[in-house]
Amino acid sequence: MKVCEAMVKCLEAEGVTEIFGYPGAAICPFYDALSRSSIRHILVRSEQNAAHAASGYGRVSGKCGVCVATSGPGATNLISGIASAYMDSIPLVVLTGQVDSSLLGRDVFQEVDITGAVEPFIKHSFLVKDPARICRAMKEAFYIASTGRPGPVLIDVPVDVQNCETRFSYPAQIQIRSYRPSSKGHPGQVRRAAEALRYADRPLLCIGGGAFAPGAGEALGRFLSKVRIPLVHTMMGIGAVPPAASMNLGMIGVHGQKGANLALNRADLLLLAGTRVSDRAIPSPELLSRDKKVIHIDIDPAEIGKNIPADIPIVGDLGIILDQLTGEVPSLRFRDWEHEIGFYQNRAPAAYPGQGIDPAAFFRELCGRMWPGGILTADVGQNQIWAARQFRVPFGRFLTSGGMGTMGYAIPAALGAKAAAPDRQTVAVCGDGSFQMSMMELATLRQHDIRVKIIVFANNRLGMVRELQQRQYGRTEAVRLDGSPDFLTIAAAYGFPAFRVERDAEIPAALDALFRSEGTTLLEVRVSPDEPTLPPELVEF
Repeated sequence: MKVCEAMVKCLEAEGVTEIFGYPGAAICPFYDALSRSSIRHILVRSEQNAAHAASGYGRVSGKCGVCVATSGPGATNLISGIASAYMDSIPLVVLTGQVDSSLLGRDVFQEVDITGAVEPFIKHSFLVKDPARICRAMKEAFYIASTGRPGPVLIDVPVDVQNCETRFSYPAQIQIRSYRPSSKGHPGQVRRAAEALRYADRPLLCIGGGAFAPGAGEALGRFLSKVRIPLVHTMMGIGAVPPAASMNLGMIGVHGQKGANLALNRADLLLLAGTRVSDRAIPSPELLSRDKKVIHIDIDPAEIGKNIPADIPIVGDLGIILDQLTGEVPSLRFRDWEHEIGFYQNRAPAAYPGQGIDPAAFFRELCGRMWPGGILTADVGQNQIWAARQFRVPFGRFLTSGGMGTMGYAIPAALGAKAAAPDRQTVAVCGDGSFQMSMMELATLRQHDIRVKIIVFANNRLGMVRELQQRQYGRTEAVRLDGSPDFLTIAAAYGFPAFRVERDAEIPAALDALFRSEGTTLLEVRVSPDEPTLPPELVEF
């Protein structure tokens, strides 16, 4: 069979049922083979959004998301999505077409060295010139993307190679000599961690995005049932533990809850579980770690000690290590610390300082109406922070671009998430700036009948940039979005119902109407241009 046909059969062998992409000349042989497959291809309107959609799909399904594009600008348009997936440890397999192999390096039409271009932010990449290598390359790509610290893997296939004949032989298993990710934690380090927990007075568990790895959530539950320890989470860890769980203090960091940050500062032992603790979570790690012992569990050894010094580093799969730790520690409870934590939990929120719609009140109403297991995707900017601070959906998922902070993420990620879980309620939240980076995907939602609720916070500003400029320079520049279209008219042009809310009193009825609507529906929420991101209760580190 042809290489392009083998590529499709490899996808089928991996259980792939949906892929996201945009065709072009250099990937046409693959698309021709795909037309004879049962795999559903979802045509996006911009290649970057194919990567974001595959990211949303992968995060919800637990499988590798797959996206595809042609050579040159098609491939380079994927770059922001690839980098976003890399920063947030999302498993993607990225397929790109390439110019004829005899023309490589000659700067011919739509040639670009995509494997070289993505090298700093990809887990691995292949340029397949030998037709006999395609099956093994595909198997290795899925294996590398989904094991160890998950991430994107790219396969670039020249158009002439796609048309070559090859023998289909897909490996059942794969071993790569130079790639052997750790899974079980070092027993000695686990015992040291257990001993440190036994002798701590004020231990604190900090959960990151690694808690969504297969098996990690269940292991976390078993650990918490034996060790009654207060916990906080990063933005990527939102939803890993039910928000109403006992002693869950919420999100830490620059945009986190005050009680969570107070507990972080007061703790004498910090157990970091599946998080790299970036600057958004802990702005001054060297100061924080001076007066506490740090246990750091991560699948990627490069992340341990990179941002915060670790006294007890444990490399491996979070679920396996938590089970090891659960087996080593006795049942523990820290009553004096629990009493102090109760004070942090019961701190009253600051009074709302803004004018017009209160974003916090809106998100409380929104989450109160979402079904258990609902998915909320948030774009980057003020809307992201408002949503992250208030997200309270039982067994729900909060998806956002955490590491890269990529605007335009929410709608394509929601598209992919809904494709992965059609029965789960899915809501995309955007600012009016980020919405205009991906509103063309309304056409994709319509074409493929993917039903997502879209909420656009509109203030005619790049809100977070405006806020930062005002704070740092006392003036603003290039943050007004004058000339933006009427979003309700835009939605109507795609055949979707849309309406607007401008006052707090209108929120309940507007959300009721949003969720009564059967298909994709847009709700515009008008907020003040001067609305702050950060509440006055923010803790300074």
